[in-house]
Amino acid sequence: MARGKLRIYLGAAPGVGKTYAMLSEAHRRVERGTDVVVGFVEHHGRPRTEVMLHGLEQIQRRDLTYRGSSFTEMDVDAVLERKPAVALVDELAHTNVPGSRHEKRWQDIEQLLEAGIDVISTVNIQHLESLGDVVESITGVRQRETVPDEVVRRADQIELVDMSPQALRRRMAHGNIYRSDKVDAALSNYFRPGNLTALRELALLWVADRVDEYLQEYRAEHSIRSTWQARERIVVGLTGGPEGRTLIRRAARMAAKGSGSEVLAVYIARSDGLTSASPKELAVQRTLVEDLGGTFHHVIGDDIPTALLEFARGVNATQIVLGSSRRKAWQYVFGPGVGATVARDSGPDLDVHIVTHGEVAKGRGLPVARGARLGRTRIIAGWLVGVAGPALLTLLLTSVANGPGLANDVLLFLFLTVVAALLGGQLPALASAAVGSLLLNFYFTPPTHTLTISDPKNIVAIVIFFAVAVSVASVVDLAARRTHQAARLRAESEILSFLAGSVLRGETTLNALLERVRETFGMETVALLERGSDVEPWSCAGRAGGPDGDGAEPLLRPEDADVDMPVGDHMALALTGRVLPAEDRRVLAAFAAQAAVVLDRQRLVGEAERARELAEGNRIRTALLAAVSHDLRTPLASIKASVTSLRSDDVAWSPEDEAELLAGIEAGADRLDHLVGNLLDMSRLQTGTVTPLIREIDLDEVVPMALGGVPEGSVTLDIPEELPIVAVDPGLLERSVANLVENAVKYSPDGEAVLVAASALGDRVEVRIADRGPGVPDSAKDRIFEPFQRYGDAPRGAGVGLGLAVARGFAEAMGGTLAAEDTPGGGMTMVLTLRAAPGRPLVRPDLPAQATT
Repeated sequence: MARGKLRIYLGAAPGVGKTYAMLSEAHRRVERGTDVVVGFVEHHGRPRTEVMLHGLEQIQRRDLTYRGSSFTEMDVDAVLERKPAVALVDELAHTNVPGSRHEKRWQDIEQLLEAGIDVISTVNIQHLESLGDVVESITGVRQRETVPDEVVRRADQIELVDMSPQALRRRMAHGNIYRSDKVDAALSNYFRPGNLTALRELALLWVADRVDEYLQEYRAEHSIRSTWQARERIVVGLTGGPEGRTLIRRAARMAAKGSGSEVLAVYIARSDGLTSASPKELAVQRTLVEDLGGTFHHVIGDDIPTALLEFARGVNATQIVLGSSRRKAWQYVFGPGVGATVARDSGPDLDVHIVTHGEVAKGRGLPVARGARLGRTRIIAGWLVGVAGPALLTLLLTSVANGPGLANDVLLFLFLTVVAALLGGQLPALASAAVGSLLLNFYFTPPTHTLTISDPKNIVAIVIFFAVAVSVASVVDLAARRTHQAARLRAESEILSFLAGSVLRGETTLNALLERVRETFGMETVALLERGSDVEPWSCAGRAGGPDGDGAEPLLRPEDADVDMPVGDHMALALTGRVLPAEDRRVLAAFAAQAAVVLDRQRLVGEAERARELAEGNRIRTALLAAVSHDLRTPLASIKASVTSLRSDDVAWSPEDEAELLAGIEAGADRLDHLVGNLLDMSRLQTGTVTPLIREIDLDEVVPMALGGVPEGSVTLDIPEELPIVAVDPGLLERSVANLVENAVKYSPDGEAVLVAASALGDRVEVRIADRGPGVPDSAKDRIFEPFQRYGDAPRGAGVGLGLAVARGFAEAMGGTLAAEDTPGGGMTMVLTLRAAPGRPLVRPDLPAQATT
C-alpha cells in the first residue's frame, strides 16, 4: 500500500488563516470529486471558519474523561474505518488527552499516512521543536506543545499562510480571532507588532530553507551543476593572509544590499600536511565572518581553483570574492594564479569579484607548509625545460649557419640546466645536464654527428660543463631545500606559539583544539583516548571531525587509527584520514601534549567549581549561624523564661496566667520552628540538594493550606475553580506561598487584608499576593530576594530575611519564577508564576499561546 501524502499549512502566529485555507482547499477537492472528510478541525468559535465546515463530512469525535472533565479528540479508528482519500486534521502539534491512541496528534497523522490516506494539517512556526528557545526569547512564552522538525520536513507540500502584523492585529481588534474580552490582553502581550514581525521573519526564513533543500535535492537528482541564482550566496576565498579581513567585510557589504543573502568564507588547504596559512590569522577571520552573520568552512583540496569552484557550485553560490594576488610580477611565470584561473573557469553562472587590498604585489609572505615538495605544475615544467629544452635549443642552434661557437653553446645549455633546477629541483637539472652533454658532444663537438671527440680541449669543456651543471643543480636544490625547511620551521613555530599562547590564556577548549589538529593536518577525525590502567578499555575524552562533527563511528583503540600519538602511559591522540610523514609527528606530539594539558585544565576547572560551591555552602552556613544567633536566642529565651516561671514554687499562678505563659511558650516554639525551617531550606538551596517531586495538582488544594500561620481574616483568597492544574511540588509550593503570605501580612496595615489571587496566562498560572504596605522602590525589588535582606526598619524579631529568598529558590526549583511588582494604589505584589500541566485546555487564556489556528 502506497503511503499517503502530507500537506501542511504553516503560519507565523494564530489567526493568520491556516484552518480557513485548509478548509478552502477541502472544498476545492470536493468539487473535483475527491473523497474528503474532516477528521478533526477546531474553529475556536470563529464564525467564518465555522461556516467553512458546512458541506464537509465530519467524523464523529471520540469522548474522553480525564480528571473529572470531558474532552473530545479525533477518533483515529473511525477515520481508518471510513478510509477517505483525504482527511483534514487540524493542529499538528496538539497533545492528546491521556487515554488516546497516541500521545501526540502528529503520531495519529503518521498512522493515517501509513494507511494510504492523504492528510492536510496546520501548524504554527512557534510549535517547531528546534525553535522553542528562539520563540521564547521573542515572546516570553515557552511552547509546551511542539512537533519534531523532521515530521514537518517530511511533508510532501508545505504552504506558508502569510499575513502582515498590521493586518493580523486589525483582524484581532475586529474580534475575528478571540472574544472581545480577550482582545486587549492579546494585543498588548503576544500580538505586539515586534513579536509578530519576528515570528513572521522566522516563518519566512524556515520555509525558504526548506525550499532551498528541495532545490538542492532536485539539482542533485538531475545532475545540474550550473548555478541557479534564486538567492545571493557569496563565497569568500581566503588564503589565511591579512587581506582576508578586507575580503570578508567587502562580501558582508555586498550581502547587506540584498535581503536573505549569505556569506560563506572558505579556506582550502592542501591534503599533504600543515596548512600554509597563519593559524592566528585564520582564527581571527573565522571569528570575524561569524560575527558578521556568515559561516566559515575548511576544505581540503590540492587544486585550489578547482576545489574553490566545486565548493561554490556545491552550495549554489552566485558570487565569488577573491583578493588581488600578492605575488610579485616575476612570479607569474609559474602560472596565471588562483584569481585568474577561477575567473576563467567560473562560467556564466558565477560572478567573480577581484578585490584590491593593501597586500597586493608584496609577495605571499606566508610560510609554505610543505615547501620541500614542489607542486605538480612546477615539476612538469622542470622536466620539460630539462629534457625538451636542450632538444629545442639544439634544433635552433643547428639551423643557424654560423653558430655562436662551442663556448657560447655550453653557456646556453648551462642556462637551461639552471632553469630546470629552479623549476623542478635536482632530478630535472641532472637530466638536463646529461641530455645537454650528449647533445653538445653529438652536434657541436668535432667530429659532429658522432660521440667521438677528437680535440682534448673539447673533452675538458664537456666534462667541465657537466660538472658545473651538476654543481649548480645541487646548490640550487640545496638552497631551495634550506629555504623550504626554514619556511616549514617558521610555520611550525607560528602554529606552536599560537597554540601555546591560546592554551595558556585558557581560550581553547579540548574540542576546539582537536578541531585545530584536524584542520592543520587535513585529517577526517581526531580523538583523544584515555584509560585508567593497562588493562582497562579506552574511552574517548574528546573528539572532532566526522559528519556534523559527531556522525562517524568513534575510535575504540589507538591501534584502529591511521596515526596515533601516545601522551604518557594511558593517553593517546588518534587520527584517521591518512598516514602522516615522519616530519609532521614532531608538531603532532606538541598538539598531543597540549591536548592533555587542556583536558587536565578542564577537569581542574570542574573540580575548582565544585570546590567553590562547597566553599560557598560553607560560607552560607557560617553566615547563617552568625546572622541568626540573636534570633535563635530570642524565642529560646522567651520559652526558657516561661518554663522557669511555671516551675517556680514561690508564685501561685492563676489559670489565666498559666494559659498566658503556655501561649508564650507555644508562640516562641512556632517562631523557632519557622526560623529553623527557613534555615534548613536556605541551606538546601545553596548546596543544590532540593529535588522537587513534580506532580499535577489543583491550586485550591495547596494554597489554603499555606494560610495556617497567619491570623484569621488577614487574607482574602480568590482561586477560581476553572483554573488549569499546575505541575509543581506541593510541599515546595506550600512553603513558598506561606512565606510570601506571612511577609505580606507582616507589612500590611491593620485592617487591610492581603489578597491572594490566581489567574491563567497562556500556558502559565500566576499566583499574586498583594499587600497595602509601604512597598519597595524598583532599585530594591531584586535585592529583597537575597538572603539576610530585610527592607526598611523591620524589627529584629521580624526574622532574619530568609523568607523571600527561600520562596524564590523553591519557585525556580519547580520551573517557575517569582518577581515583585507595585500594587496599584500602593503596596507590593509578589507574582508567583507556575507551569500549567500539559494535556488540559485552559478555560480563560489571556494569551493565545494555546491556539494553533
